[in-house]
Amino acid sequence: MEIAVLFGSFFILLLLSVPVGHAIGISGLLSFLICTDYSPMVFIKSSLSGTDSFTLLAVPFFMLAGNLMATGGIAKRIVNFADSLLGWLTGGLSIVTTIACMFFGAVSGSAVATTSAIGSFMIPEMEKKGYDKDFSAALAAAAGSVGVIIPPSVPLVIYGVAVNASVKDLFTAGILPGIMMGIAMIIVCVITSRKHGWKGDAKRPELKKVWKAFKEGFWALLMPVIILGGIYKGIFTPTEASVVSVVYCIVVSMFVYKEMDLKGLYKGFLGIVNLCGITLFMMGFANAFSYFLTIEQIPNRLTELFLGISHNKFVILLMINILLLIVGCVIDNIPATIILAPILLPVVKAIGMSPITFGVMLTMNLAIGFITPPYGINLFMATAVSGVPMDAMMKRIGGLLVSLLVVLMLITYVPWFTLGFLS
Repeated sequence: MEIAVLFGSFFILLLLSVPVGHAIGISGLLSFLICTDYSPMVFIKSSLSGTDSFTLLAVPFFMLAGNLMATGGIAKRIVNFADSLLGWLTGGLSIVTTIACMFFGAVSGSAVATTSAIGSFMIPEMEKKGYDKDFSAALAAAAGSVGVIIPPSVPLVIYGVAVNASVKDLFTAGILPGIMMGIAMIIVCVITSRKHGWKGDAKRPELKKVWKAFKEGFWALLMPVIILGGIYKGIFTPTEASVVSVVYCIVVSMFVYKEMDLKGLYKGFLGIVNLCGITLFMMGFANAFSYFLTIEQIPNRLTELFLGISHNKFVILLMINILLLIVGCVIDNIPATIILAPILLPVVKAIGMSPITFGVMLTMNLAIGFITPPYGINLFMATAVSGVPMDAMMKRIGGLLVSLLVVLMLITYVPWFTLGFLS
C-alpha cells in the first residue's frame, strides 16, 4: 500500500510533466497524509532539515566554479595545453577532448557544464581537422559524463549528504574510476580514428610550443592541484574547497587572464542561481521523502525482496545496475541519487558492499544516463552547442557507451578500484 501510493503518485506526476522536485514533494506529502497518522508539520520540518547541511553548501559553489571556468578562459587554456602535447597523435584531438573534460570535471563536478564548456570549442576544432561532426558531438557528450565521477563531484556530495557518508572518502574513491572511464574512451577514440584516418598534426610536439602553452595555462592547471590537494592534505574541507575554487576562478579570470569583467561575473552568478535553487529545493523534499521510506521500513522490505530473488551477490548487483541504468535514462542524476540511495543502500550492505563503493557505482550508472535517451541531458547539451541531431549522435556513441559499461562492471565487482586508495 505505502509503496504503491509513494511511487505510484510519483511516476504519475512525472508522466503528467510535473517537474521532478515538485513530484517528489507532492508524492511524499500524499504518502504522509494517506499512509500515516503523522501531522503534515512533520513533513514540513523534514523538508526544511534536508537543506540544513554544511556539506550541502559545496553544491552551489562547485556549480558556480564550473560556470566561471567556462567563461573566464580557464577551460580554453586547459585544452590548449593538452593539444600541444597530444594533438599530433592519431585521433589526437579526440584524446585532447577527453582529457580536457577530465580536467574540467575535476573542478566543476558537473557533466552538463563540462559538455557545454569543452564541446563548444572542441567540436568545431575537430570538424576543421576532418573529424566526423556526429562523432565529435557524441564524444563531447560522453566525455562530459566523467565530470560527475572525478572529484570534486556534485553528485557524490549529494550522495554523501543523503546517506551520511564521508564526502572526502567518496572523492578519493572516485579518482581511479574516473581515470578508467577516460582511458576507456581514449581507446575507443584511437580505434575509431585509425579506422577513419583521422590523423593529428604531422610533427611531434615542439618543446617551445608545449612550454608556451604550459606558461599560458599554468594558473588553470594549478587549480585542480590546489583544490584537491587542499582537501586530501586536510587544509580545508570539501565545502571550504568549493568556496576556494570560486574565489580562485574569479581572481584568475579577472586579474590574470583578464577575460572576465564585472558584467561577465554578474552573468556567471546569475546563470547558476536557478540551477542551485532547483537542486536545494529537491534536496529538501527528498529528505521528507526518505523519512517516509524509513518510518515505513521500505528499504528493509526491498532488501528482503532482492534476497528472496537470489542470495548470489553477483546477481543482485547486476539487477541493481540494470535498475539504475533504466532510471538514469528517465530521471536526472541528482533526484535519482536522492531517491534511490537510501532505498538501495541497505540492500548492498546486506551483501557486503561498502557504502563508498556503492556511491561511486550508483553515480557512474546515473552518469551513463546522461548519454542515453530519452533524458540524456548531455546529448541535449551537445546538440545545442553543435547543431548535430540526437539521432545522429546515437549512431556514433555506441562504442563509447560500451567502454563505460565495461568500466562500470569492473567497479561493481572489483572493490579495490574504489577502496584501494582508502586502505
